[in-house]
Amino acid sequence: MKRVLAVDYGRRRVGLAVSDPLGITAQGLETVAVRSLKAAAAEVARVAEEVEAGEVVVGLPLNMDGSAGEMAAEAGAFAAEVERRTGLPVRRWDERLTSVAAGRAMREMGVRTKGRKGEVDRASAVLILQGYLDSKRVREG
Repeated sequence: MKRVLAVDYGRRRVGLAVSDPLGITAQGLETVAVRSLKAAAAEVARVAEEVEAGEVVVGLPLNMDGSAGEMAAEAGAFAAEVERRTGLPVRRWDERLTSVAAGRAMREMGVRTKGRKGEVDRASAVLILQGYLDSKRVREG
């Protein structure tokens, strides 16, 4: 089974996480500074090749009512660019509140989050990926 690469897309940073080869657990990888949507997509494509990903999951920051706002549209455009560059299937995954949950979890572990936004982005990517992997396991039984 190929690995799954997850992306927490943001206008300033992109957090990345990757699954283990069996697709059971998610581990944080790195955080990439965003200069432009296309440059960030190129970097994600490079990492996808490096980790031998078979698919990519991009977090879609939907509004609390499930509607897609400006950031969700931007993340969707980013996902399309990653798909174009990699040729891999790119799944869009509801990521509502993952950044909030990641920041809260880090604070509960005693990790200061001020000035560590990149770590929060990476932790958010882990939450996105773990949710996707868990859901996939349930669906596939």
